[in-house]
Amino acid sequence: MICSVDDLPPALAASVTPGERDYIEGIRRGGALPFAVTPHFASLAGPGADDPIRRQFFPDPREALPDPFALDDPLGQAGHSPVAGLVHQYRDRALLLAAKTCAGYCRHCFRRVWLSSGTAGGGTGGTCHQPADLQPVLAYLAARPEITEILVSGGDPLTLDNDRLAAIFRRLRAARPGAALRLCTRLPVTEPSRFDAATAAMLADFRPLRISLHINHPRELSPECTAALALCTGLGIPVLVQTVLMRSINDDATLLADLFRRCIALGLSPYYLFQMDLAPGTAHFRVPLRRGLALHAELRKLLPAPAIPAYAVDLPGGGGKIRLGDGVIAGERVSAKGPELVLRDGAGRDWFYPAE
Repeated sequence: MICSVDDLPPALAASVTPGERDYIEGIRRGGALPFAVTPHFASLAGPGADDPIRRQFFPDPREALPDPFALDDPLGQAGHSPVAGLVHQYRDRALLLAAKTCAGYCRHCFRRVWLSSGTAGGGTGGTCHQPADLQPVLAYLAARPEITEILVSGGDPLTLDNDRLAAIFRRLRAARPGAALRLCTRLPVTEPSRFDAATAAMLADFRPLRISLHINHPRELSPECTAALALCTGLGIPVLVQTVLMRSINDDATLLADLFRRCIALGLSPYYLFQMDLAPGTAHFRVPLRRGLALHAELRKLLPAPAIPAYAVDLPGGGGKIRLGDGVIAGERVSAKGPELVLRDGAGRDWFYPAE
């Protein structure tokens, strides 16, 4: 990975401002989410400060601005972690934090505090679980037949080699025979060479298995990325696309429609369009929720139903995922943090999200 601005492609390196250099040096000393990007993903970026690819991986001094709404654990996953490294928030599925590294670090990451820390699975990279460490997770899964799907996430599980990842899959399946697996990854976008024929064949051995792919902009569908994904779809492995709605990156209905049309043409399924989670250092990416609702309404006019992802938000602090639409906004209030929307979940409970 590229971890120094001087190792970026020449045009990008030349575009780095003194303020950006100072900020990157500061986060290196301070233990915040580091600067790292793959050569492939960096090659997709233009040198302009507002380039939508550059902004996703390049540290921005605005990350240091105070945000009264920020939460270190914006999804409240710690409160749904019965054993280390496992999140069980929804009755029929559980999520394993299998790796604590990524092929580059997205500046909008909702797990940025966890990825930056030396706790919760070790901060030295690689897997979160050595073979013996996985036993409490396996015991928990084996005792709960209601769990019919296991999400394997992180970090990015594809930062593990195929043998290590396959070993994790085998042990999960032994604990919950017949359970579907879901691999949550961004590597086909950021480092498509990792997703080769051997990787696709390994994943096919563990069907039923789906891939949740994080992609935010049409330019991320490079020829190398689409070739890697074709290996997967060609073996009948479903690929679900998750997109984070971000200010000045993809908050445009025409651009999003282009992305989702391309996904459908490639055999991928647009699945979720996510409202920004309230992670520290991400407020400058946040699109007002009401604007997001308007954008989603525009998408419904531009696209056929199979190409329209659900617009969703993870309710801050552990309320779980809800789909955003008519009737979800139950009101407004002004708290000590500032103006907030009142979001009502299916059980009639109220949760709060920034109004702007």
